[in-house]
Amino acid sequence: LLEKLGCILLPKTSTMGAGKGEIAHSESIKQLNTADFFLSARNSAGSRSIALSFFASGMGAWVVYGSTEMGANPDLSWFGVLGYSAASGLPALIICWIGPRVREISGEKAFATTDFGRERYGRLMQLSIAGISVFYMFIYLVSELTSISNVYGLLVGVDTFDTTTIKYTRSIAISLAVITFFYTSVAGLPASIVTDKYQAGLMFTLVFILLVVACSNPANQVTKEEFAKASNWTSDGATAAVTLFIALACAEMFNQGNWQRVWAAKTVGDMRKGFAWGSFLVFLLMTFFGIMGMLAYANYPDEFDNGEMYYYLGFFELLRPLSTFWHVLVLIIVTALAASSVDTLQNAIGCIFSADLLGFGMSDTKITWITRVLVFAINIPAVIMSSQRFDVIGLFLVADIVCATAVLPVFLGLITEDIGFIPAPTELGAFLGIISGIGAVLVNGKILGFTEATSYGEVIADGIWSYFWLTNSTQCAVCGKETMITFIVVPLVAGFFTLFFSKIDIMIRGNRARKPLFKNGFFFGTPEEEVAHYDFSAEKEVAEDPVEANGASAENEEVGVETDNVIVDNELGKEPISA
Repeated sequence: LLEKLGCILLPKTSTMGAGKGEIAHSESIKQLNTADFFLSARNSAGSRSIALSFFASGMGAWVVYGSTEMGANPDLSWFGVLGYSAASGLPALIICWIGPRVREISGEKAFATTDFGRERYGRLMQLSIAGISVFYMFIYLVSELTSISNVYGLLVGVDTFDTTTIKYTRSIAISLAVITFFYTSVAGLPASIVTDKYQAGLMFTLVFILLVVACSNPANQVTKEEFAKASNWTSDGATAAVTLFIALACAEMFNQGNWQRVWAAKTVGDMRKGFAWGSFLVFLLMTFFGIMGMLAYANYPDEFDNGEMYYYLGFFELLRPLSTFWHVLVLIIVTALAASSVDTLQNAIGCIFSADLLGFGMSDTKITWITRVLVFAINIPAVIMSSQRFDVIGLFLVADIVCATAVLPVFLGLITEDIGFIPAPTELGAFLGIISGIGAVLVNGKILGFTEATSYGEVIADGIWSYFWLTNSTQCAVCGKETMITFIVVPLVAGFFTLFFSKIDIMIRGNRARKPLFKNGFFFGTPEEEVAHYDFSAEKEVAEDPVEANGASAENEEVGVETDNVIVDNELGKEPISA
């Protein structure tokens, strides 16, 4: 009953023939308490759940700033709004395309792209992907806690620019982190996906109500001529849009919350439909907030132009004429936005080394508790950093450029056989490609003579590494040709040198270059496991629990893995399980 109501997710299992549905359902219930299902919600979510989960988890509290800033700035306007909206949905479409191949290479027992890195390359790349992913998701978590704290401060009249109010905003961040940690630590990823569905429904309902109320208020109504001042198509907006497309595409490939849902989907078809619809929903919500920013500027053009009002707070200027009741409604919407992102990030950070923990033979109880402790520990510095009140978009930009250094070195690994003179990347080549991407950022900064990063007149970093903040423009965080060119050049350089160093590596080391760099030591698999790397054409034998084997075979068929019939012993006797 709870499953039919959408209150819980159950693993997908085969009935193994007529009359055995009760056995399969019993196995499904047993899997609810396993660490694997706690961490992955494996094969349990349909397309609707995936769509709403991607939408809710991706649209955090930061959206009230992001596209709003684009819309409220007449120099960015429509290109900025539509570019930000489309760019936010683009990662889901990329996952629709490459997700099945990543799932095939990683295996049906994987959890995230860290497992892809291990299976395709080796431990060095797995750790590299893990480090970049944790960095990005930690920045994302800090941004969410910062955003929700600032929104509460704005709507209750607390000056978030005053250092004496840090105690108040910190209390908001702690409250959200504790609440989301509570239900994710109890039920893991399945809880996150289920709550995402309800949070998404709540957001749609309240946003529609808010749209009607805010736009019907006489104080917010504008004439066609007034709106025309805010409605522009500019080259600066186009430049920002290009930057956003590349930045968000690179960064979200390292958001393991997205990749968890690749394995949570019941079938590849559910995964593709879910991400496609989720992308469309993201586009709609981002566009809504962008247009709200344009209406704000149309209402108060002089105040925005002379600096009395800030572009990124444009949405809140439309709320000023509304009563306290509507302010409370906005707080509910933003809290739902933030909670859906925070719980996803908490689960995603916890799943980074899930496959390895299971491989160690630990009990399910130990694994779930290790995950809980890890998630709890990561929340502490995130809350502390959120009190520093960094510029949210600026924080994201740092994480985006770091991800841009690694996106092609990692995902060129989808090439598993040489294509003419283009080699299938080796682990050493991919790692050196990431280093080359980092070098490209530093070289860009040197060429531009960049020595310090500033935000709102304050120096936030100096020296050679300060260019990672990309404070090239005072117009907005993602504005400026320098920033756009950097985002174009860095991934291309990283991708080129991945292939270049892989070619050199193969020429020098021969077939040994196609194997993992490290084959033993701490956190490493057995030699038998390591032999499987790069050998994607060989058929692998299935030796699993009968129900799991059948389920895995069905899933492998969906992602294009060919297997032979397998004979499995069980209490019902020997039965052929067909792929």
